[in-house]
Amino acid sequence: MIPPLPQDVSEPLVERIVHDFYALIRQDAVLGPIFEERIGDGWDAHLATMVDFWSSLTLMSGRYGGKPHVAHFGLGLTMEHFEHWLVLFEGVVNAHCAGPAAALFIGRARRVADSLQIGLNIGDKALHLPGRAAVAVSVA
Repeated sequence: MIPPLPQDVSEPLVERIVHDFYALIRQDAVLGPIFEERIGDGWDAHLATMVDFWSSLTLMSGRYGGKPHVAHFGLGLTMEHFEHWLVLFEGVVNAHCAGPAAALFIGRARRVADSLQIGLNIGDKALHLPGRAAVAVSVA
């Protein structure tokens, strides 16, 4: 049985968190350049996609149909990038909600980070499959 969603999780909350998080990302010295290089002038489309993604993860809306692993391939990401991403994301979530709602967003974000690291073959959770080594690039 799937536990019920926290009552205060809503589409407007998802949208506020996504927009505030990516506003922070764009200003971040570590992650901002990575996102800017990949997204360029496509921020409106990216934000819409991320709202769909987080709506699907938290509200089970089913609106996201992309391939996150493919979107993150070739960015030179390291475990440290994911740790930094999580710190920023958790800060934004905690500024917008608390209790079960915050736990839902943060739990999903940690699973996303784990899944991407496994899929990109980086970090402690990577399977370290032969021929799938990630290329680490320092952005600091």
